[in-house]
Amino acid sequence: MERKFKRIGVLTSGGDAPGMNAAVRSVVRTALQNCVEVMGIQGGYRGLIENDMKLLGPHDVSNIINEGGTFLYTDRCLEFKEEAGMQKALKVAAENKIDGLVCIGGDGTFRGAQDMSRRGLPCIGVTGTIDNDVSSSDYTVGFDTAMNTVIEMVDRLRDTCESHARCNVVEVMGRDAGYIAVNTAIATGATGCAVKEIPFDEAAVLEKIKLAKTYKKRNFIIIVSEGMGGEFGEALAKKIEAETGVETKFARLAHVQRGGRPTLRDRVAASRMGAHAVELLLEGKSNLIVTETDGVISEKDIEWALMYDRVYKGKAKPEEIAKLDPKVYEEMVALAKIKRDKFVELYELGNSISI
Repeated sequence: MERKFKRIGVLTSGGDAPGMNAAVRSVVRTALQNCVEVMGIQGGYRGLIENDMKLLGPHDVSNIINEGGTFLYTDRCLEFKEEAGMQKALKVAAENKIDGLVCIGGDGTFRGAQDMSRRGLPCIGVTGTIDNDVSSSDYTVGFDTAMNTVIEMVDRLRDTCESHARCNVVEVMGRDAGYIAVNTAIATGATGCAVKEIPFDEAAVLEKIKLAKTYKKRNFIIIVSEGMGGEFGEALAKKIEAETGVETKFARLAHVQRGGRPTLRDRVAASRMGAHAVELLLEGKSNLIVTETDGVISEKDIEWALMYDRVYKGKAKPEEIAKLDPKVYEEMVALAKIKRDKFVELYELGNSISI
């Protein structure tokens, strides 16, 4: 059943990601075309609690599609996790005559959208995280830009590695997910890649470096996911130098990966997802996240998506699994296996063509 919307809100929450502005722009333009006003909520859920928002017109979102970060700003709001904070947010939304929300971010953002939906305020989530770690979606806004930033930085490091006959161990972001690491390792021709999801064969990497030295290779790159832990990369750099005799430096790229102008892929994905989110709200739907699967933009139930994420990441507790319909759980396990197998296949490809 369609619900009449006169005004919706849009916010960005959690870590910023290139393409968030493109998503907000798409939300605003799509809503206005359907005669629906849009309130831009500043600073994520904190802005909703503190009534920090303003009406957005078509020109407010002009010239932002090419900008990194989020012009609505973002925050991680602990107060919103408490019932009192949620009730305050609902009260502010009602006072501002907001009929629904589009919430752009990652899993934490979606849990907030789930809480609001359960309490009567329709919400649709749009993926926005460089980590690409929303398990129910093949792709998240910001992922491509972050990887291209890594490639640019590593290419520069390789230049100086070649000049000095060095190795660089490069730590990339991704939290506990190794998607940035695996993809950029392939794209930069890295000799090795270490991610949390797959056992790292340190001895094999050391032997590759030793062998490559006999071929007069002068530069080596090892990509390490931050999920391996804060000391792993630095320790590995010392081990490589000690075992191979190759001077080895450690580089942590950190938050440069979150900034920068979004790539074409992120601008288009964000625009498609933002528009679809508004369409879902106007159709009277709620408690959904917009996803991309095999290149198709669609939607999934937030409850299912969050539970599937826990199953995929091995975080689901026995009591949580017991509450699931056995067929639903079997489906989640099967989908998780397919996703893991694809990841392993990509990792193995990187290993097979590296030296």
